[in-house]
Amino acid sequence: MKNGRPSKIVCVGRNYVAHAKELGNEVPERPMLFFKPPSALIASDEAIVLPPASSRVEYEGEIGVVIGRTLRDATPAEAEEGIAGFICINDVTARDLQKSDGQWGRAKGFDTFCPAGPAVAEGLDWRNLEVITRVNGEPRQRGSTADMHFQIPELLSYISGVMTLEPGDYVATGTPAGVGILAPGDVVEVEIPGVGVLRNPVTVAEDR
Repeated sequence: MKNGRPSKIVCVGRNYVAHAKELGNEVPERPMLFFKPPSALIASDEAIVLPPASSRVEYEGEIGVVIGRTLRDATPAEAEEGIAGFICINDVTARDLQKSDGQWGRAKGFDTFCPAGPAVAEGLDWRNLEVITRVNGEPRQRGSTADMHFQIPELLSYISGVMTLEPGDYVATGTPAGVGILAPGDVVEVEIPGVGVLRNPVTVAEDR
């Protein structure tokens, strides 16, 4: 981790069957990986800024894993030992650009599109984690690790066979069903009981 930021943020797509179905997608045979740039990171209470390039920006509450030791070609058991803790992540997505671009770099990569926080919680059992997303206090998403298509040690093992995971890296493990659009003035919260509540207001980009 450099300057308090992870070297990379590895994300997993379509890891909840119900979410894949709500977007009309098949569940993948192996984990579907993509990235968010560290420059997209913001903390709790900082604003998600809606860019003028998109007319449909959506929230995606996720369970984030923080890597505690170098993992390279790790077994699931080794990967589990490499977990430093867990963090709430909001994989903010410009859904219209995701569909039009044919790849996800722009849709997932705008500044402010990776709220994470409020802190890293250690000593939790990954088997018993739940994620809840609320917009303006109204519950929109609820999922647990039991609902995941690929479980967390399996995900970390698979990723480490592709790229080295380094201490401080984040892995966003996928979002449950219930994603939806954000509008200026909204307040979106992602909660993992035992970890805390990630809270971010939503605003629009100022003219440059």
